[in-house]
Amino acid sequence: MTDFDLVAAALRKDAADITIYAQVLLSTLGDVLPPGCVTVTRERGLADRLRGREGQVREVAVRLGDRVLTLSSDRGRPVAEVRHEVRGVTLSREPVGLDVWIDTLAGELVERAGADARAAEALRRLVAGS
Repeated sequence: MTDFDLVAAALRKDAADITIYAQVLLSTLGDVLPPGCVTVTRERGLADRLRGREGQVREVAVRLGDRVLTLSSDRGRPVAEVRHEVRGVTLSREPVGLDVWIDTLAGELVERAGADARAAEALRRLVAGS
């Protein structure tokens, strides 16, 4: 298998649950990508605030260059989108299937890992599952 196939398979493993997916992306990629590349939007209700909980994950966004890949949940079903942004302005927005989203993310990560040793190490950890 190629690096791309291994990364895509590792990403698909946890994609069923957006909360788990957010944790995987944050713990594996959040430390090695520049600050702000991986963001998670949460929704906190009153009960969450009173109990000091973070709330439910509503959206995971991965910003890589001029691409922003977002994954959210609508009534338990994943909603994936790839946006092209330049200086905060969205030039295009494309809803995609989860497989296309994962393949796009894997391709971007493999490309970045080719030029960055820390990103390459993060991908090794993602593929190894640790």
